[in-house]
Amino acid sequence: MTPGLAWGALLLAGALDVAWAIAMKRAAGWSNLPWSLAALALLGGFTWLLGKALQAVPLGTAYAVWTGLGAAGTVLAGALLFGEAVTPLRLLGIALVLAGILALKLAPG
Repeated sequence: MTPGLAWGALLLAGALDVAWAIAMKRAAGWSNLPWSLAALALLGGFTWLLGKALQAVPLGTAYAVWTGLGAAGTVLAGALLFGEAVTPLRLLGIALVLAGILALKLAPG
């Protein structure tokens, strides 16, 4: 896998991680079967994509980027879909996570 494709897989894995978190919220403790099945499918999808990305992206970088994108995206999704609080401190936290991801992407090695 080329580095460009690996980074694309990693970004998509992060997006699927956000979708997985939304599905888990909607699954309501596994009591909603369609959302529970969606959550399991998304879990499989982001795990597969993360594995593909690891073919060309260093482990520490890939894991940090994947979890960072998932965390930042889930905070935004929670605010947009579930009315969770958006405060300046939470926005600063998202900005710091995204800055860290950018630094990892630009770092040599």
